[in-house]
Amino acid sequence: MSRKTMVRPGGRSARVQASVHAAVRELESEVGREALTVPLVAARAGVTPSTIYRRWGDLKELLSDVAVERLRPETPPEDKGNLRSDLDAWAEQFLEEMTSPSGRAYIRDALLGDPDGNNAGQCSAYAAEQIDVILARAAGRGADAPDVETVLDRVVAPVMYRVLFRPDGLDTAYARELVAGLVGSADR
Repeated sequence: MSRKTMVRPGGRSARVQASVHAAVRELESEVGREALTVPLVAARAGVTPSTIYRRWGDLKELLSDVAVERLRPETPPEDKGNLRSDLDAWAEQFLEEMTSPSGRAYIRDALLGDPDGNNAGQCSAYAAEQIDVILARAAGRGADAPDVETVLDRVVAPVMYRVLFRPDGLDTAYARELVAGLVGSADR
């Protein structure tokens, strides 16, 4: 059973989602991920198991939804003064977050419980929004900047491929190398 595509609503539905997400986070730290069950999460959240099944489908899809929320950036990208420095800083932070143990777990959860691809699309949209902020700043400074899709293809995609399939040797130098290949040193 797959959950229904929903816009993040307000009111009671938002409170239920917040309560269930908080219950998952608390229980993961208290009893471990392996011990999580829908009835356990429901009891902690103060909802019935049927509420969780109706909204998320199963535990895997619930964990996926929680992971996507955790992958949402909390702040706009740092302004370092020019396109190259902004992209370097963002790519380094992105790589660091995605290669951390918790980042890898969130990626795994986001993809495992995502039968229709919406969560993967949401994660991509988070990266695109961050990149768009950087590129808009560059345009405001009069810099020649690539488009969002090019940055996704030449920086984000290789990082994610390596995170998922070839995690060895990932460091900030790799992130900077990808950015340099995209924008060079013209905007240093």
